[in-house]
Amino acid sequence: MIQHIAVIGAGTMGNGIAHVFAQHGYQTHLIDISDAALSKGLATIGRNLDRMVAKEKITVADKENTLSRIKTFSALEEGVDGAELVIEAATENINLKLDIFKQLDALCKPDTILATNTSSISITRIAAATQHPERVIGMHFMNPVPIMKLVEVIRGYSTSDEVLNTIMELSQKISKIPTEVNDYPGFIANRILMPMINEAIESLYHNVAGVTEIDTVMKLGMAHPMGPLQLADFIGLDVCLSILNVMHEGFKNPKYAPCPLLVNMVTAGKLGIKSGEGFYDYRETRKAEQVAKQFQG
Repeated sequence: MIQHIAVIGAGTMGNGIAHVFAQHGYQTHLIDISDAALSKGLATIGRNLDRMVAKEKITVADKENTLSRIKTFSALEEGVDGAELVIEAATENINLKLDIFKQLDALCKPDTILATNTSSISITRIAAATQHPERVIGMHFMNPVPIMKLVEVIRGYSTSDEVLNTIMELSQKISKIPTEVNDYPGFIANRILMPMINEAIESLYHNVAGVTEIDTVMKLGMAHPMGPLQLADFIGLDVCLSILNVMHEGFKNPKYAPCPLLVNMVTAGKLGIKSGEGFYDYRETRKAEQVAKQFQG
């Protein structure tokens, strides 16, 4: 029975995953090599819990109990000690993930389930870095994790039935809806989403329509809550490019080739919300938020 969870990476996805497990009663270790990232991650969890309190979805006591279940670690060995499930939510970089899983294979108990939150990289390839590929699985959470219900559960070539069933049941226990998919580049979510985003960028690149016009068509015409270009900014243009590259390499199909405009924007450091500028300009919004924080003390 899984009671202790370790999450590697305190960024947007990692702190969201830690938040959800801790809120549902699991002892949760949040791990990152950067103390600053850990502090920022905890602060984000605290703010998200405050929003839930304000909306009367949880009580102040619920918030305090959730935070009390989260412990932070900068040393991987200490952070994964005693965990029955480790979820890697580090940067979408294959070499980094392979290195992490090699270390986990040596540090964790033989029956520890090792999951990755990768959005596109082969689970089978990651599992091959371990001595126990049958215990490796994909758990692709959606952003923002505390709100989005889907968990894309990706079965690698060697993933055991026992591990798959355990993760499907666990996902339901944390109020998520797990959906099983097989291990192909982009899985299902990004195999469908990223070509749409890429086509929207191509349409802009070829001057078919402007940014707001493209997003307006998809929001009003297709009932999407957010246009594809705004969504790309939200995901991170660097992440979109990385996923498209994985799919292009995996399928050897030109339809997955990233648009030159996307490549140039990432090269120029225009990554979306995280950098302050992407298809939309967020710099004034950031300034306003910083001023507001100063007045709030």
